[in-house]
Amino acid sequence: MDTALTTSPWHRGEQALQAHVGVAERMAEVGPRVIRDFMPDQHRQFYAQLPFIVVGAVDAQGSPWAGVIEGEPGFLRSPQPQRLVLGALPAEGDPVRGALEDGAPLGLLGIELHTRRRNRVNGRVAALHAGGFSLAVGESFGNCPRYIQQRGFRFARAPGSASGAATQHLQALDDEARARIAAADTFFVASHFPGDQQRPRPSVDVSHRGGKPGFVKVEGNLLTIPDFAGNLFFNTLGNLLLNPRAGLLFIDFETGELLQLSGHTTLVLDGPQLAAFPGAERLWTVRVEQLVRRRGALALRWS
Repeated sequence: MDTALTTSPWHRGEQALQAHVGVAERMAEVGPRVIRDFMPDQHRQFYAQLPFIVVGAVDAQGSPWAGVIEGEPGFLRSPQPQRLVLGALPAEGDPVRGALEDGAPLGLLGIELHTRRRNRVNGRVAALHAGGFSLAVGESFGNCPRYIQQRGFRFARAPGSASGAATQHLQALDDEARARIAAADTFFVASHFPGDQQRPRPSVDVSHRGGKPGFVKVEGNLLTIPDFAGNLFFNTLGNLLLNPRAGLLFIDFETGELLQLSGHTTLVLDGPQLAAFPGAERLWTVRVEQLVRRRGALALRWS
């Protein structure tokens, strides 16, 4: 099987940011080599051993959300290189669940915190049923372990069992959410490319962000996030350049609580603001418009 795409995997937002930092020509060569339209066997085996996967989706109002689907290892399987089958759905109350429908674009991130491995696969819902769904692969690629905090996992209860806690919806951050975010060393972000004349098919991407506790600055209802040196793909920021809406997911690794946010974003590509974030090459902000808090939502715990 060919290991490369026959056309460029980059849309115009990604290309614009690659040009901004002077790597457009190099990434035009790199992209088709490292981004595939199928999953290599190593990735297929990797997904099959995971106890959870992070999912990005877009709701009916066009808001991206990042959520989690968990299960005993083996709940993910790949019967063929261009298909990933998930034997579970997002839990009730997860905004991602309502966004799942046949043909919907999704972004999936497989991340193994105890080994710091991660791989990404983006595509579309090919078949949806009561116990799960399958993804038709559009793009598949790996990521390096940079900025991943190492954690071991266990199940506190059977995956798929309800926590019994109510889901809380707010239109802004409260003090509890601000404290949770200010202490976080990890979060996940979903973003959405709505399609254009050049690439008419919409796509969703979900990715990992990590740093020292406190790397996300919280001011009222505004989050400021440093963007450190990375793979120069600009999947997330390229999406935000064209469609400035994002969904963020913060996990309380000790209690299984999920904090899911959605809001509008702004990119800060240069300027004096960067000085407040050592090592940052650029910044982006999120003004939170929706908050979903689900206490004990996950059966998983990490230490």
